[in-house]
Order: sequence, then structure tokens, then C-alpha cells
Amino acid sequence: MRRLPDSPERIARGIWAGVFTTFTPFYGLHFIVAAAVSRTMQGNLLAALMATFFGNPLTYVPIGVASLQTGHWILGTQMDESAHRSFGGKFADAGSDLWFNFVAIFTDAEMDWAGITVFVREVFYPYLIGGILPGILCASVAYYLMVPLLRAYQKRRKGMIKAKFEALKRKAAAKAEAKRKAD
Repeated sequence: MRRLPDSPERIARGIWAGVFTTFTPFYGLHFIVAAAVSRTMQGNLLAALMATFFGNPLTYVPIGVASLQTGHWILGTQMDESAHRSFGGKFADAGSDLWFNFVAIFTDAEMDWAGITVFVREVFYPYLIGGILPGILCASVAYYLMVPLLRAYQKRRKGMIKAKFEALKRKAAAKAEAKRKAD
């Protein structure tokens, strides 16, 4: 992050894209989604990929809860944990449906999409819709915090590089002067 050769605004747009992406339910595809969002916003791709690590084992639970609750609130629905099975059970049902339907392709078994339908209706879709508002909020906070920090860091780094260059220049001049005196 320290050596990204872009403007602070472009790097911050990449960070915005990465943080926003962590609020989507596309686990396993966050790099791809962040890259697409960053490219759309003309943000820094590497910053977007690194910012996806905002989502980590410590933050995914609060992100998921906030996204699901917001999604159900926007859609006007309630997350009914007792109706079918527990929240984890909905994931398990969807996974087993995927497996059994894959096996059904090669056997005479009949495909059943009930678990996936419940998962999409009660978890995935509300998460997708509900992740938009908290995602925009957190990504915007990250953007507005990062722009001045990146500006200050780049200014400081530019000053340090200039000071090193001047020191090398003085050293070369002193060496040339010593060589001239020796001749």
C-alpha cells in the first residue's frame, strides 16, 4: 500500500471498492467483484484487492448480521429462524441440494431445489440487498479517512526521497571535489 504509484484519490477509490465488496454475499469471489467495482470507478486495482481484507474472521459476523438485518428491513420481511431450520441449516440445505442435484445429473434421481430456494429467499437475496447501504456507508468512511492519510504519506515519502537524493548528490559532489584535488 505504501508504494502504490497513483493519486491518493484513485487509491482511495480502490479502497472504497474493496471495503464495499466485503458487504456482498459473493464469498470466494470478492477479489473479482472488487476488481470489477474498482475498474468501474477508475480506482487502484491493487488497493481494491488489499481492501477486501477488511472482511476477515473478526468482521464477517457483524457485516453479515448488519447486511441481513438491513436487507430484511428494506424488503419488509422477517428472518424466521424457527420456520424451516436454523440459519446454518439453510446453508447446509443449499449445499446438500447442490450436491444431490449434481449427482442427479448422472443418475435417475429427481432434482430438488427446495433448500436452495429457501436459502436464496431468506439469506442470499436479503444479504445482497441489505449489504448495499452499510457497504456504501463503511466504504465512504474509509475513502474519506484514507485520502488525507495517503496525501500526507505521499508528501512525507516524497520529502524523504528528495532528501536521500540530495544527500547522494552532495556525496557525489564531495567525491568529485576530492578527486579533483588529488589530481
